[in-house]
Amino acid sequence: MLWILGGLALGVVIGYYIPFTYPMDYSLYMSVAILATLDSIFGAVKSTFEGKYDNIIFITGFIGNSLLAIFLTYIGDRLGIPIYYVAILVFGSRLFDNLSIIRRHVILRLSNKKRGK
Repeated sequence: MLWILGGLALGVVIGYYIPFTYPMDYSLYMSVAILATLDSIFGAVKSTFEGKYDNIIFITGFIGNSLLAIFLTYIGDRLGIPIYYVAILVFGSRLFDNLSIIRRHVILRLSNKKRGK
């Protein structure tokens, strides 16, 4: 868990000090890709709390979800149909589901520590 927090902190520091911009045309693709990667990260944290974490599943899900979201956005952009709404709906709902499960695990652990178990 400390590796996750350390990596997150390192990423924030690097992102703050190294300015990186992309063209405005790619903002839709980037937003959907960021949502997909956040879904993968929250899924990994949930799996860690449940004792089911597997690094291969995380890496393949991380890359696969991002590529699928970008692909759906690209196809929808070419067809003139906002298919990216599907990715936003699915990844957004999974993000909130994973966050609620993580919250339950944290509250349960904190209450068990408080009780002395």
